[in-house]
Amino acid sequence: MKIKGLIKTSLLDYPGHIAASIFCGGCNFRCPNCHNSDLVLHPDERPDIAEEEVLSFLKRRRGLLDGVVISGGEPTLQSDLIPFAARLREMGFAVKLDTNGYRPDVLREAIAARVFDYVAMDVKAPPDKYALATGVDVDVERIELSIALLRSEAVDYEFRTTVVPGLLDQDDIVVIARWIAGARRYYLQQFVPRNTLDPAMLSETPYLPAQLQAMAEAAAEWVGKVEVRGI
Repeated sequence: MKIKGLIKTSLLDYPGHIAASIFCGGCNFRCPNCHNSDLVLHPDERPDIAEEEVLSFLKRRRGLLDGVVISGGEPTLQSDLIPFAARLREMGFAVKLDTNGYRPDVLREAIAARVFDYVAMDVKAPPDKYALATGVDVDVERIELSIALLRSEAVDYEFRTTVVPGLLDQDDIVVIARWIAGARRYYLQQFVPRNTLDPAMLSETPYLPAQLQAMAEAAAEWVGKVEVRGI
């Protein structure tokens, strides 16, 4: 695993858990609003944190931490993601994966191996805006496959969208909600104009809390639970 960052304690990254968060380098998207741009654009410029060092730290924190989040970047690009997650579970931790859903083959394998207790998948935009939201050409069928895999409920999961002004509006959120209709949970995340991959995004003004709540109410017709984060 190319581990580039470690948050030793988080109460926010894994719902219901006191967790450590591990950050992998590299990503297959170039989302303009991404706030981990160094992990996306220049992962090799950041030193690796040795896998055994991370595992040794987690071993010492058993009983204080009960979860581990594997995030990025995009973790499914890591060739040893599944065996690494399996080691974490063998240590007694609940393991959460943060993913953009663009490698449904890896997600399918991980679900079959039962190495993740929870998967959080970003749904970046409606299908017709996916290339704009991710900064790359996108095969939307891959996203649809990952959505279907999670909606099969073989693993606990959530979908989430960062609501970026100038890119997404309420109509877009409704389209996404219809796309993931029947999903267990859907979270709308407040956009924060800080350290964005595209500097132009720094000038975007986040939606007001009332606007995000209205979007959540509109999406609730299609999804069981819709909530707003970050306000």
